[in-house]
Amino acid sequence: MALNNSMRFSSFSAPRKPRIPCFRSAGFGLFSSARNTRKFSVSILADSTPKARFVARRSESVSVQQLERPLREYMSLPASQYSVLDAERIERVDDNTFRCYVYRIKFFSFEVCPVLLVRVEEQPNGCCIRLLSCKLEGSPIVVAQNEKFHGNAASMVNQISCGSEQSDSAVQKLTSDTVIEVTIDIPFPFQPIPVGVIESTGTQVLEQILRIMLPRFMTQLVKDYQAWASGDTSRQPLGTGKI
Repeated sequence: MALNNSMRFSSFSAPRKPRIPCFRSAGFGLFSSARNTRKFSVSILADSTPKARFVARRSESVSVQQLERPLREYMSLPASQYSVLDAERIERVDDNTFRCYVYRIKFFSFEVCPVLLVRVEEQPNGCCIRLLSCKLEGSPIVVAQNEKFHGNAASMVNQISCGSEQSDSAVQKLTSDTVIEVTIDIPFPFQPIPVGVIESTGTQVLEQILRIMLPRFMTQLVKDYQAWASGDTSRQPLGTGKI
């Protein structure tokens, strides 16, 4: 589950003297004149579209009964050996990159279906899943946001780790710590609504996504560990795409 403003100026110079000095005006370009013909250029210095920022965090933990093959060994597998867990929602792009189709959600009166491209970074006691890009599907006004949905507009980090107070304990704790941050341009129909209301609603939507998806993800991860620990090396996905 921040846009940088840019400044641009345009100027015109007379082909012959006399030349009239150019002047800067807040929010506009430069003005110049040549002979009896006066040309005006107006350009917007910065994107004045109001923006909203949504941030959601969630931590989910589950106790895992260790089998003959330890959980730590499972968590240290290279990403190339990962199961996609749910073939209806996740597809492998390459050894370390996956495309995830999030469930359709309601934002005010519109439908939103985020499609995430994520990369898995292997770590000693688990892995870190980072968002590379996000594409929005759903209602036309939502799809239109894709033109501006780039750069640092969205970020996600999901840190997955395992451990216990005793390394030889029969029960290990599997933990997922996730942070999602999204910045959007507020579409014109929503601009009369206070930014605080939009940000509160957007944050609640992200929190709802995490409340639904993280427990489900952890359940699938435990089932996949149990299959792997029992000797199943097929790495077949266990999910069906349903909540």
